[in-house]
Amino acid sequence: MTKPHAELRRALGSFATGVTIVTARDPGAEGMAAHDVGLTVNSFSSVSLEPPLVQWCIARRAASFEAFQRASHYAVHVLGADQRELSQRFATHGIDRFAGIELERGPGGLPLLSGCVTRFVCRIVERYAGGDHVILLAEVEGFESSELEPLLYLRGAYRRFAQD
Repeated sequence: MTKPHAELRRALGSFATGVTIVTARDPGAEGMAAHDVGLTVNSFSSVSLEPPLVQWCIARRAASFEAFQRASHYAVHVLGADQRELSQRFATHGIDRFAGIELERGPGGLPLLSGCVTRFVCRIVERYAGGDHVILLAEVEGFESSELEPLLYLRGAYRRFAQD
């Protein structure tokens, strides 16, 4: 039962997800300066409470792939319903995604975004091959959470929770 990629992508898009931005501080390859990287991600999920583990997947073709391979930590920012523009910014290629954004700093200079529903600071413990992606498994070292309404993504569009 083989289906074309477009059909498979549409079928996978019927699973509603939260929207996150994952950031890291790339220590830089030889001869490169350290710099911030980040991208919009909907593959984030919890794995375990004991120990506290989370994961997300990065495409091998992503511009920041090598940076996340070098990083020791990452931060997951669960976006609020009012942060659609920030999500789109971190999904846009060829721009300085951090330009004009006020950041806090975590371990090793990890860039931390403000105003999110939840923010996790994570230490990478393992990387697993996953087809055209790599799965980054990490232990949660700290988190902050709020009661803000989260931003959702379903069938190629941003959504909001409907209250019953």
